[in-house]
Amino acid sequence: MKRFLAALAVMTLLCPVCRAAEEVPAISAASAILVDAGSGRVLYEKDAHTQRLIASTTKLMTALVAVESTPDLEAVFTMEPKYQAEGSSMYLKFGEEVTLRDLLYGLLLASGNDAALVIAGGCAGEVETFVEWMNRRAADLGMEDTHFANPNGLDDEEHYSTAYDMALLARAVLENEVLAEIVSTRSASVAGRALTNHNKLLWRYEGCSGMKTGYTDAAGRTLVSCASRGNQTLICVTLKDPKDWEDHAALFDYGFENWSTYFLARKGKVFRRVAVTGSLLPQVEVEMADDLVYPLKETEQVRVRIRLADRVEAPIRKGAVAGSLTFLVGEETVGETYLLYGEDIPENKPRLTLFQWVGRFLSGGEDSASLAAFFLNGGESP
Repeated sequence: MKRFLAALAVMTLLCPVCRAAEEVPAISAASAILVDAGSGRVLYEKDAHTQRLIASTTKLMTALVAVESTPDLEAVFTMEPKYQAEGSSMYLKFGEEVTLRDLLYGLLLASGNDAALVIAGGCAGEVETFVEWMNRRAADLGMEDTHFANPNGLDDEEHYSTAYDMALLARAVLENEVLAEIVSTRSASVAGRALTNHNKLLWRYEGCSGMKTGYTDAAGRTLVSCASRGNQTLICVTLKDPKDWEDHAALFDYGFENWSTYFLARKGKVFRRVAVTGSLLPQVEVEMADDLVYPLKETEQVRVRIRLADRVEAPIRKGAVAGSLTFLVGEETVGETYLLYGEDIPENKPRLTLFQWVGRFLSGGEDSASLAAFFLNGGESP
């Protein structure tokens, strides 16, 4: 019989160095958001759910759908007249054959509108089909206020997103190793071209590792970027922002100065030992199943809700679920992980003596067949 404990503990996490809280910077953007990439926690937002034009930051979704739909980066696509586009370009020539890998560099560094169309047509057969895939992927990511009309970000009434939704997209891009490497590249020589990344933060802000710029007259300046310090990565999005370089730097400074990341749980770490019955081994180790990292201000406390039996019965299988931990800041759940048994515990029940078996038979605890089996087994418990 398992008895479960549902306990609530308080874990106070203090920053290693006390510091005065920094004021939230004044931002010129019409919409902005700062997000912790690991946890998704929003650290700052300004009108982050208003739908706006997003210009060439669109190409983050184009790249994500491309690598997910066509994993072979050496696949070769051909530039055709129908893929001509106004605006920024990789300057592809009609009939030129280019690998998907090189097109992705042209898409994300040079912001090539022609590269976007070649990628879309090459991956899906038709640009329109690829755009459908983009909208489907946006829905999968929870981008509820987003709709794509093209793969390059040229202005269209049916082409829009929000700062919040673009941060969701940025998290997905960072999780893809191929794209994370490309967006962090300052310059590259591909397909006979020298390409330089349009994202000046790669040079201007220490720790910046991508992602994508955008501009049209109607959209204004749009920017999605990310930066890392230690084990913490932040994502910043601004839409319609005339001072985007300065605003991103200010928001990154604000985020790194006011939030530190903490391990709430570590995969494989022993949480505690639980008493065992029905075995010669008196206890079993219980381990955390996942790494959980979360950003916290120095004044915040984390409460832990523990669901775990105080006593379990053998046999126990290593890796089986023993319980769970739920972490809360205030009333908000910020993380959960299972607790797993860390070792196998065999069943070792003591053998009954003849007098014990007869006693159990007379008291109705054993039937005649069990008693007969006892004698046939040489006087040992079956």
